[in-house]
Amino acid sequence: MQHYDSSVAFLGTWGRFQLLVFFLLCSTALPNGMGAFSFVFLTDTPQHRCRIPEANLSREWRQAAVPLEVADGEPQMSGCRRYRLDVLRNLSADGLLPVRDVNLSSLEQEDCADGWVYDTDVYQSTVVSQYDLVCSQHWKQPLTSTIFFLGVLVGSFISGVISDRFGRKPVLFATLIIQGVFTLLQMAAPSWEVFCFFLFCNGLGSISNYLSCYVLGTEILTGNARVIYSSMGVVIGFALGYMMLPLFAYFLRSWKTLLLAMGLLCFIYIPLWWILPESPMWLLSQGRVTEAEAIVRKAAQMNRVVAPEKIFGDSKLQANEERPVERYTVLDLVMKRRIAMTTILLCWVWFTLSICYYSLSLNTSQLDVDPYISCFLFAAVEVPAYMSCSLAIRYLPRRLAMVVIFLTMGLTFFSIQLVPQSIVALALALEMLGKFGASAGLSLLYAFTIELYPTGLRNTASGICVMVARVGSCIAPFFMELNIYFKYLPYITLGILAMLSILATLFLPESFKQPLPETLEQMQKRPSVTCLNICGRQTSKSMTVFKTRL
Repeated sequence: MQHYDSSVAFLGTWGRFQLLVFFLLCSTALPNGMGAFSFVFLTDTPQHRCRIPEANLSREWRQAAVPLEVADGEPQMSGCRRYRLDVLRNLSADGLLPVRDVNLSSLEQEDCADGWVYDTDVYQSTVVSQYDLVCSQHWKQPLTSTIFFLGVLVGSFISGVISDRFGRKPVLFATLIIQGVFTLLQMAAPSWEVFCFFLFCNGLGSISNYLSCYVLGTEILTGNARVIYSSMGVVIGFALGYMMLPLFAYFLRSWKTLLLAMGLLCFIYIPLWWILPESPMWLLSQGRVTEAEAIVRKAAQMNRVVAPEKIFGDSKLQANEERPVERYTVLDLVMKRRIAMTTILLCWVWFTLSICYYSLSLNTSQLDVDPYISCFLFAAVEVPAYMSCSLAIRYLPRRLAMVVIFLTMGLTFFSIQLVPQSIVALALALEMLGKFGASAGLSLLYAFTIELYPTGLRNTASGICVMVARVGSCIAPFFMELNIYFKYLPYITLGILAMLSILATLFLPESFKQPLPETLEQMQKRPSVTCLNICGRQTSKSMTVFKTRL
């Protein structure tokens, strides 16, 4: 069969059909950008202190019932301890000394047996205040977002296999509905455990529809449209959703109303089922030539061009669509050593970029600035990152671009510890530069991964790589907690991971300016740098020098 791109070249690159597919698919990434980082606000921990019952305590003694602790060099009310109330009641009885004459530091303390009072200046309520995920239960706060990413991990793999078997379009819309339904169900969760179950199911759909959307657009579009879509279009749609999140959260200060808005957003895309087509490239890989041609002919009508009598010129395939079609399984990724090595190296690179990206993104509420402003800034920095990535995809080999990105990230993370504590703005700028690199790297890596694998394995392989990346995102909520051992330990560790990924990138195949492979054989023909190649070139060079000297 003729290569797909050359077969549909008569459609042009930026006709009405391509523009419609481009913008509609990019818009479906908005809910993913909001949902992936909603934990910045949903699980943020408000200022809190022990609840003090009014019974048998004067106002003065209730105010003094919470001890002071030193945090960041300043005294503040303890969030997890209070003075024993029975002792305070005895001291506050008639005839005893007032508060100012009592040495409070000598009194016994106890846990918050009557619950907590939460500050509402920033949030009306969060998941933390709803289920009291503080003090002894604080470990549940980062675990909440980890459970979401565990759902994403499982969903990335399952949806990739299903998408390669049943098509890109059904998986895209099914996962959008799953994401919307379980986002709404989270509002009604009676306990944290039930909330986490719904959150896990939400993760099964979230990001999985992003991956299906990415692959669908990459396979439908061709030429320059494909490059812009894969490098900048869909990821900017994701970034716009990310940027919308602090706007929604600012006006919807309750966690339930924020979930309601995000859940309803998923359902507005259902009518697109009757507008967006299935991937003709995937249909061809399944031997469904008639359906693929019908989509391309409809696209030709929209673009007002004349389609040839036979679009896909393999007459044998046209005459017998029911002949056995070569199907790939996940085992094909490990059956041949070169393909297995490519997958392993890609998984490592995905893991590194993911843990860097989500560690920085989920840490925005802990910075010394307004959480809504910091979240918006870290979202806005992704737009220039994706634009620069688009230029890199057009003009730079994939491996070279990835090496530059990892080198920038590594040097940035190592430099943060050298910044004096008094220069907060510089430290924030370096952290945003690291986020810039991680964002550009993930955008480039989506395109790089899709370009390496054949049509029948493209979604499966991408799903496995994303699944491994989600291991990094699952670790990320706990990763920044390493600062309790050493303040800069998280950044040093991220820098080391970035430098190691440079070595992994050098051994990947190159896909720059090459057509998408349609078979495993085409994939294996891609040029790559291997240890054998390097050693062989060095040996050949040495022999040449030796002969010259002779």
